Amino acid sequence: MTLFRNSNLILATIIIVLKSPLNYAINEDLKLPNLGETGTSVFSPEHEYQLGRMWLRLFRSNVRTLDDPIVQDYVENLIFQLVPHSRLEDRRLEIVLVDSPEINAFAVPGGIIGINNGLLQYAETESELASVLSHEIAHLSQRHFSRRIEHAKRQQPLTLATMLTGLVLLTAGAGDAGLAALTVGQAAAQDAALGYSRSNEAEADRIGMMTLVAAGLDPNGAASMFENMLKASKFSGTKQIPEFLRTHPLSENRIADARNRARDYPDVSSQPSLTYQLVRARTITQLKISNEDSISYFRAALNDGEALQDAMYYGLVLALTRGGRALEAKSALEPLIKKDPDRIEYVIADAEIDLLKNRSNQAAEKLKKRLSISPRNHPLTMAYANTLVHNDQAHIAEEILIEQSEIKSSDPGLWYLLAETQGLAGNIIGLHESRAEFFILNGNLDQAEKQLNYALELSRTNYQKSEILHQRLKDIKDIRSRLDY
Repeated sequence: MTLFRNSNLILATIIIVLKSPLNYAINEDLKLPNLGETGTSVFSPEHEYQLGRMWLRLFRSNVRTLDDPIVQDYVENLIFQLVPHSRLEDRRLEIVLVDSPEINAFAVPGGIIGINNGLLQYAETESELASVLSHEIAHLSQRHFSRRIEHAKRQQPLTLATMLTGLVLLTAGAGDAGLAALTVGQAAAQDAALGYSRSNEAEADRIGMMTLVAAGLDPNGAASMFENMLKASKFSGTKQIPEFLRTHPLSENRIADARNRARDYPDVSSQPSLTYQLVRARTITQLKISNEDSISYFRAALNDGEALQDAMYYGLVLALTRGGRALEAKSALEPLIKKDPDRIEYVIADAEIDLLKNRSNQAAEKLKKRLSISPRNHPLTMAYANTLVHNDQAHIAEEILIEQSEIKSSDPGLWYLLAETQGLAGNIIGLHESRAEFFILNGNLDQAEKQLNYALELSRTNYQKSEILHQRLKDIKDIRSRLDY
């Protein structure tokens, strides 16, 4: 299964390369360096930040991302647990989750970290997942992309557009094609770039493990994760090499190096993370072909006495709920609720069962009570707003989501739900504004512009609102000039 819905992303990027105005737009509007000029240094952090946001719009517009606040919140928290112990100076990070069974994670200059939910199937422990994330953070902190570009331009001058193409292809898992784009097709330059990439990987392994240990996680997680990936690669055959291994070549020596390096650190004995295992169970339900497959999987795991039974029961609850089997789901959830009534994952699952039973008022009360303990918790807030909508309280849901958008302004899922909520609440101008924000984040500037113009037409008598809308249209124009749409 490919990450791409179609070939539009690569095609669009190739078009960008071929259209000369982009070189002007990027170099002049963003004042990014022309990589073909002699003596030009690598990107500054601000240049990388701008490049990353340009890339993210291209990526989201063509890749199926995952809208799951619980998984998103967990991954973000884990990354921000690791970052203070890393060498990363610019910590303006953006985490994007990709809905794909492929084993893959990547880092893009400017603080973009991507992860497939499929990776969580193969990361059996939190330390294994954290080892991959630490590795990607190390790529960012060591600015490997800028260093690769500096190396590549010594082989042959590059335009920034050519470099952007290579970046898109590399993160898409097309490692060879990406390197070819970076080195403009010369065989000798390709060989040099591959060698340099291996050097980057060794450095990211070493520094990533230092981050992992400093954050209090098990250094053996790195070698264990590598072994899991290698097994998956051997099992699937050469035609289905995991995407991560296409851009992060793995060998027995690299695994041995990770094992030996881990011995230099004290042993870390800790209980398995239930929170991680619950999130992992969610991803399993997302990636199974059907709800019945998920139900069978978790029941088999429970019958086999698999460790962390609570996580298996939780996965079963989710699968039963999505299958419309409310009574069975409630029965499976009750022991978990009794054991840990305040756990957010369980409270949300309980509310979802109430919604299935058309008890939206009860669901809302449970979520509101839990939010009083953890105000503005994102998964709880999104679940509560959704429940209020089902309870014919869209006006209240709108207020809550607008407030939440102040701290989660880059979350497309929030803007999508807010737009739907505003439509039900009768705020049509707000609906168009929120849809515009959703489209901007997903790289669809044409649709964003249309939505803002609809809102502007409805706001002709409101000078203050018109000014806000005109400014947002100007912002889109600026983005368009950078990308040369």
